[in-house]
Amino acid sequence: MKKIMFYCQYLSGMGHLVRSSEIVRSLVKDFRVYFINGGPKIEGFEMPPGVELIRLPALWLEDGQFTVGDSSMSVEEVKEIRKNKLIYAFNIVKPDCLITEFFPFGRHKLFFELIPLMEHIKSTNPSTKIACSLRDVIGKVSDLDEEDTICYLMNRYFDLLLFHADPNFQTFTESFPRHKEIKSKVTYTGFVTQSSTVKRPNVGELWGDKNPENTKILVSVGGGRIGYELLETVVEASSILETKIPHTIKIFTGPFMPEEKVIKLKEAVLSRSNIQIETFTSQLLSYMKTADISISLSGYNTTMNILSTGVRALVVPIGHESVDKEQLVRTEKLEKLGVVDFIHPQDLQPAHLTEKIINCLSKKSKGVTTPDFDLQGSQNTSRFLKEFLNQETTTTEHLNLRVVRGTRPNITVN
Repeated sequence: MKKIMFYCQYLSGMGHLVRSSEIVRSLVKDFRVYFINGGPKIEGFEMPPGVELIRLPALWLEDGQFTVGDSSMSVEEVKEIRKNKLIYAFNIVKPDCLITEFFPFGRHKLFFELIPLMEHIKSTNPSTKIACSLRDVIGKVSDLDEEDTICYLMNRYFDLLLFHADPNFQTFTESFPRHKEIKSKVTYTGFVTQSSTVKRPNVGELWGDKNPENTKILVSVGGGRIGYELLETVVEASSILETKIPHTIKIFTGPFMPEEKVIKLKEAVLSRSNIQIETFTSQLLSYMKTADISISLSGYNTTMNILSTGVRALVVPIGHESVDKEQLVRTEKLEKLGVVDFIHPQDLQPAHLTEKIINCLSKKSKGVTTPDFDLQGSQNTSRFLKEFLNQETTTTEHLNLRVVRGTRPNITVN
């Protein structure tokens, strides 16, 4: 059985981890899978059975700078340990394929460990295939120097780009303007959707047995580092909405929402028995299947849940920064297709949100407008990699003839 190492580093939210875990859930059926996790632990989140976890000392970003949390080590000490552990793990496993999640289209702050790893593979095990796992919309607007770096890294190190999208929705051409300069193979896998851990959701267990006839409103913001303003507005809007529609609201703040913000939300609903606030659930898909409406951001995984369940959806495309258009691009396309309603973040007001909820609920039953997109991305990824890795190994002569456009960008790894 061939071996795959899958490198995943989530720096602010948890969307990259969720998508990656779904991919390896399928990969482990055909490969020995070693999952490299470089982010902080998430209480209640479990990797799929059969996946061997390699945990690096955690790094994540606060205000654009690396932090190691309560570790007694400095950031530089952690970076050195991670770099060495990655190379050591590679030497032990000797995988047939290394997959890097999002890199090199992002994660350039991780050059300190990824460039040494790539160079080590290139010099010691050139037969190891290297693939990039990339979501549908890159989002961040890159400058020319950054685009130069992306092209250089893809052409120097990567054999394959796994583009997790349906081309009828988003093409790689749209996502990366210099796509013609990428020499590695590009394959569309379809969208990666989450697997439900329960076949028949128990509505009473999820929402409570009290007032089961109430309209069920699910509210989520992914990892929780962004989206607090949405949750705050939902709580305020509930007071207006309850005069029009009896409802139950289930809010998931995400594991990374600052504690002081979670406390503030919980204090605001102390007298509101119809609003429940929790941090994280592994049953989000089940909640979506049983909700009358989902209110959320429009990150990749939440969007996939909307597509796979057909739930009525109202989304607010809040980006991590002003130059990050990922959620807005995805949202505008989904609205044109009739899949979601949306509110621009600058229009997020309780009365307006209430009106949008009522209008969304008045639409036809769930699933009517869901497009016929390929939602088998994780299964397709496994199937494709099985064929790709079983093909005749590329000759050394061919590898040496790989075209690298332009000069080597200035890449600093420390």
